[in-house]
Amino acid sequence: METASSAARIASQIEDRLLVRNDITEDFFSREARRLAGACREMSERFLRGGRLLAFGRGPYSTDAQHVSVEFVHPVIVGKRALPALDLSAAFRPWLDAIVHSDDMVMGFGPPEGDPEVAAALASAHSRGAMTFALPGSEAAYTLHPPADDPFIHQELIEILYHTLWETVHVFFEHRELGQDVGQAEFLYPFLGQQKQETGAIIEQVAASIQMKVRDDAALRVQLAEEQSDRIGSAAAAIHERFSRGGKLILFGNGGSATDANDFALDCILPPARYHPLPAVSLSMEPANITALANDIGPEVIFLRQLIAQARPEDIAVGISTSGGSRNIVMALEEARKRGMLTIALLGYDGGEIHRRGLADFSIIVRSDYIPRIQEVQASAYHIIRETLETLRNGA
Repeated sequence: METASSAARIASQIEDRLLVRNDITEDFFSREARRLAGACREMSERFLRGGRLLAFGRGPYSTDAQHVSVEFVHPVIVGKRALPALDLSAAFRPWLDAIVHSDDMVMGFGPPEGDPEVAAALASAHSRGAMTFALPGSEAAYTLHPPADDPFIHQELIEILYHTLWETVHVFFEHRELGQDVGQAEFLYPFLGQQKQETGAIIEQVAASIQMKVRDDAALRVQLAEEQSDRIGSAAAAIHERFSRGGKLILFGNGGSATDANDFALDCILPPARYHPLPAVSLSMEPANITALANDIGPEVIFLRQLIAQARPEDIAVGISTSGGSRNIVMALEEARKRGMLTIALLGYDGGEIHRRGLADFSIIVRSDYIPRIQEVQASAYHIIRETLETLRNGA
């Protein structure tokens, strides 16, 4: 049983872990913002020539490739064009060898220490003229030298980076210097709604905006640390208790939140060194089930029907929704409560219907109305839950 003193200690540790992320990310992007802006300028030119973004990684890092693909193909801002992006993680080297073209952009993800197989695939793509991103790595058009050895902080920083790439590519796309109207880019970068500017000036302004986005993230983490460290700790303790009874995590989400559900599950079953595996499944990692249910019944039941098949009373249902109102998440959490499961929700905005109706025993809310920032801080939240579960397992 968790005592008041141990709960307070865990909450304090959680607050510290959230805040240390701010120091690392703000320092990194203050150094990298201009280089990222320049990389986005080249990406926009390649997309306009018909290039594609091809992403891949192994284990938990395959979920970054999934996230990149969905962000570029199905942008979160209405009115943005769909850009060609693919997740090739299932068989990345033969797939790249078969389809890569010289105008493509190839993005390889891995742990802080790197992944030799990913590096070799990037080198092959580079030899064929593709623009390459080594995340991390030392040989590519864009290279990243991890500012942190912690794999969770590393992955959170990478998520900010590729969200920034997505946002900034659209800026250069829609700027008049590329023959496009500013259009909806004015929502993100009002200064572009003016006369044509020199590329150098645009890059400097975009770099400043990238740093502003990171500061927005930092403010949200501070708010989460101050207001919800206790709740995050209590949620981890409740999950730990269910594990002691033989329970498992059952995770689910849509779009970018699906990739977060997949990442959380993989962080449990394929954890970093010195961590212990924990039982978890992601219902978002079942494309045949999802497409069958969506086609035959409707998208609102894609998690409900899977939950009915998979769940036991001692299990934990974790729904991830930036809006807090996704119908298929709501229905799955309703069913989980009927079955006596522990329910946890990672939410954005004001928590939406899920929070208002009390469908989660623990609602962790990132109070923002912009989806990339919500997802970036939600990643910090579930990674810290994973860290805390390890602490609890070790009896600390």
